Amino acid sequence: MNSEVRKSVTVLTSSTIAFVICFMIWMVFAVLGLPIKQQLHLNETEFGLLTAMPVLSGSLIRVPLGIWADRFGGRIVFFLLMLVCVPAVWLLEYAHTYSQFLWIALWLGLVGGSFSVGTPYVAKWFRKDRQGLAMGIFGAGNAGAALNKFLAPVLITAYGWQAVPRVYAVILLVITLLFWFFSYPEPKLANAKQPSLKAQLLLMKNPQVLKYSQLYSVVFGGYVGISLWMVSYYVGEYHLSLTQAALLAACFSLPGGVLRAFGGWLSDKYGAYKVTWAVMWVCWIAFFLLSYPQTQMSIRTVSGHLDMHIGLNATVFTILLFVVGVALAIGKASVFKFISDEFPEDMGTVSGVVGLAGGLGGFLLPIMFGVLVDWTGVRSSSFMLMFGTVCISLIWMHFSLKNQKHQ
Repeated sequence: MNSEVRKSVTVLTSSTIAFVICFMIWMVFAVLGLPIKQQLHLNETEFGLLTAMPVLSGSLIRVPLGIWADRFGGRIVFFLLMLVCVPAVWLLEYAHTYSQFLWIALWLGLVGGSFSVGTPYVAKWFRKDRQGLAMGIFGAGNAGAALNKFLAPVLITAYGWQAVPRVYAVILLVITLLFWFFSYPEPKLANAKQPSLKAQLLLMKNPQVLKYSQLYSVVFGGYVGISLWMVSYYVGEYHLSLTQAALLAACFSLPGGVLRAFGGWLSDKYGAYKVTWAVMWVCWIAFFLLSYPQTQMSIRTVSGHLDMHIGLNATVFTILLFVVGVALAIGKASVFKFISDEFPEDMGTVSGVVGLAGGLGGFLLPIMFGVLVDWTGVRSSSFMLMFGTVCISLIWMHFSLKNQKHQ
């Protein structure tokens, strides 16, 4: 193995591990939010806002982080970002009021912007025909959402919720230092022509960037929103314990993260359009089935009343959720394959803009889920909303990207 190949493998490995931890912390309120919800007596809308706050700051910071990554290098930006977030994670233990939790959640949520830094950083170490797979492997760090669902319930059960921020802060600090010592500056960065700030900002108005932003708001925003909401959903809908709910919710988060590399390979082989189109159809069918609420019916027959119950039990629900997780993992990779193909020199900026759209989707969805539950009293209304967004995406893809169908 020559020096460049060894460095590329080391960079990919260290960056992916760092992103796993970043994503674990970004999704911390998916589990930690439940004991806080009980402690502060929050309604569903307030709970949805709490879980979504880290997603808001992590999304808004993605554009400037992507620009800085293109200008100054992904390694230094990634390192400083993680270092800045360590105190926020630690301070979470000392919050007592709802407003304090919201402000600290905004601060620690900055770590979610690591994706728009790590993606172009990793991609620059690989040839174009391998970039889809490389970005998919890095993006598999989304599995940090599942790691959070395995680790946080254990800590909460054994030591109380205050143990989670203490342990997570130490983990983040250690991984930050390890990333710095096991990564390298981007190849040829010193001799590369740095893009002007004006040229980078103009990319935000590019129609293609806007198109990919819409798609990513569904595949990534949907993944984040559902990941944040599912533990609470299982507890409320199927009356499971926190540990049981988190374990079943991980059946969505885990494949939704680790299979992103598989999505990158498929996108390299078959093209971004065909893979994304198939992903949307799978999600359309699954969300339709998940949308159906628990229904009790009484039918008048010739021999009397026939009582019927229609609804998904926890097993069938989890299987469908697993299918959605697989589809969204593949879709997240295929959308970024579009970007690496069309914007190889501006991946940091474009991935920041597209990542912002996806993150804002992940921010809005938990809040909308909470509002819908408080308004309708039907928990599956969250999947009705997701079904509607996929319908829009399928129509939009058909008319705006039809010229890429045969590519």
